[in-house]
Amino acid sequence: MMHLPAISNIAQTIQLAIAPVFLLAGIGAFLNVLTGRLARIVDRSRLLADLHGATTGDEHDRHVEELRLIDRRIALVNAAISFNVASAIAICLLVALLFVTQLAGLAYRVAVALSFILAMALLVTGLVLFLIEINLAIRGLRVREELLERDRAGKRR
Repeated sequence: MMHLPAISNIAQTIQLAIAPVFLLAGIGAFLNVLTGRLARIVDRSRLLADLHGATTGDEHDRHVEELRLIDRRIALVNAAISFNVASAIAICLLVALLFVTQLAGLAYRVAVALSFILAMALLVTGLVLFLIEINLAIRGLRVREELLERDRAGKRR
């Protein structure tokens, strides 16, 4: 007959798994933010693509410049999503390893620690990419001076 760990050991493993599970919930919320941003960026790219052929001169050049910026932003958000999904997978692996090592009586502490380190590295990379995308978006949101309707002293009319 197979030897099963004591209930107290299983309860302790569940307690250890709670923090990574909460981290998974946070990553899920963050992925929701990222996919929302991606959807808005894609919507804007479609609008600009429709306007692309109908404009000329400076307006056309502004649309092309914004489309190039949007293309970069799409790539960054997509990469951030990929790294965060990979982080979530590593966390799932961590939780599974916690239970497998406890049930089988194995000492894979190093594998558990490496799973956590990998998950954090992937999460940090995804967050850094998100920060870069936000900075790109802000740089691309410069309002043209003529639209601000300021007088020569720089005050609003």
